[in-house]
Amino acid sequence: QVQLVESGGGLVQPGGSLRLSCAASGSIFSLYKMGWHRQAPGKQRELVATITTSGRTNYVDSVKDRFTISRDNAKSVYLQMNSLKPEDTAVYYCNAQINTSVGIKTYWGQGTQVTVSS
Repeated sequence: QVQLVESGGGLVQPGGSLRLSCAASGSIFSLYKMGWHRQAPGKQRELVATITTSGRTNYVDSVKDRFTISRDNAKSVYLQMNSLKPEDTAVYYCNAQINTSVGIKTYWGQGTQVTVSS
């Protein structure tokens, strides 16, 4: 069984920073594209950033130059969030395309709350 577990969320003041982590575990053959999405209250879930196996990244315009996505060889993906704004408040979810014995599927974490407020 595959699991994605996020950590690192919390309460931060505007202008502050947080680093989110997401670790994949289970019977994983290989990991492909990984990413972060977020969902604010009353809004649809939106893509924040993605990273391919070769390290190519993509960001939603609203977080460019403030957020940085990265990954390591230990099945983890990270989101460094700087210059946080109140509008960044949301539940952040990681996801990953994972190859297992049943094929390639997209898996999601349970989410971690990020609140930006003074």
